[in-house]
Amino acid sequence: MAETRRLLDSAVALSALLTVNNIPHAFYGSVLSATLANSMYTNEIYCIVEGGQNKPHPFRRARDAVSGKDDWSSTHSPWTNRLHVTYRAFIPPIEIEILPAGETGPRHLDDTNVMTIQGIPFLNISEFVRAKLKTWMIRGAEGDAHDIIYILTRFWNRVDINRIPEQDMNHFVSRNNTAAAAWSALRRKYGM
Repeated sequence: MAETRRLLDSAVALSALLTVNNIPHAFYGSVLSATLANSMYTNEIYCIVEGGQNKPHPFRRARDAVSGKDDWSSTHSPWTNRLHVTYRAFIPPIEIEILPAGETGPRHLDDTNVMTIQGIPFLNISEFVRAKLKTWMIRGAEGDAHDIIYILTRFWNRVDINRIPEQDMNHFVSRNNTAAAAWSALRRKYGM
C-alpha cells in the first residue's frame, strides 16, 4: 500500500508532463475512491492516455513525454502489452501504469468524461464506475467491487445510467447486494 498523497503528487507531476505535450489523459484506479474518502492509503493508480488516428500510440506518447526527465523512467513490456512509468522523486519510487483510452475508459478524453480533483484530471464518476465494472467483470477482484460500491453508494446521483452496462451492473449487484439500494435509486431516477 502506498500513501495516497504520494500517489497524488506523482499524478500531478505526470499530468504536468502530459499537459505540456498536449496529450489528453485522465487518472483512474482506487486512488480516486481513496481521494474522495480521504483515505491515507491505496494501492492502485493508472493513467489513461489518448491516442487515435494520426497520433502515435498512447504508450509512445507517454514514453516520449517522460523521456529524458531526471525523475522519470518508463518500462515497456511488449509481450504483456504494458507500459509503466516510474517517478523516482520518492523513495520508494511510484509506478503508474499507462492504459490506452478506449481499452479502459472512453476513447476520447474531454470535459464530458473527465473531472478535476485537486488539480488532477480523473475519469468522471460515470466513467469510473463503467471502467471499474468492466474490470470487475473480468477479474472479479474484491478491491474493484469495493471501489464500485463506495462510489455508487455515495455518488449514485452523479452517475449517467446511459454509460453503465445494465446487464453487467445487475450481475454485480446480485453478487454485491450492498450496492443494490444505490442501483435501485439510480434506476428510479431514470424511470427504469
